[in-house]
Amino acid sequence: MLVLKPVKTPCVGICSTGIGDSVCRGCKRFAHEVIDWNSYSHEQKLLIAQRLENFLARIVQNMIQINDEKLLLTQIKHQQIQFKQEQNPYCWVFDLLRAGASQIQDLSAYGLALQPAWQGASLGVIRENIDKDYYALSCAHYERYISPCFVTTETLDLHK
Repeated sequence: MLVLKPVKTPCVGICSTGIGDSVCRGCKRFAHEVIDWNSYSHEQKLLIAQRLENFLARIVQNMIQINDEKLLLTQIKHQQIQFKQEQNPYCWVFDLLRAGASQIQDLSAYGLALQPAWQGASLGVIRENIDKDYYALSCAHYERYISPCFVTTETLDLHK
């Protein structure tokens, strides 16, 4: 019998769906996903988690390059940073920045380097930009594929 590892809620304890946001500013899930999370099947939760992971990894990779994944993993464990090892390593980078961007003096000690466009930016600014871009990408996805205004007679005709 195959036992599936439960998908943990992506909640980070900063929910903005209660104040009317269609996309949570904390975890970047859509409001209906936050509300219905506990009723979702394992597969539904996994799809949401994968979407969020892919979005975050893509954004982090635009700003930071991983040169040594093994060193990054060693340092994250040594620093006792909370992270999900099964996730894309670029998600680990964001967890690292959330935990202590202001205390990191040398990214190379973590096997990381800034992408050329971000040279000279502080890690705090980079962390804020990652979060801002992650939210913007989630909102764009919601508006393009989920928002009720997306379903029109024209889009329904395309599927006939």
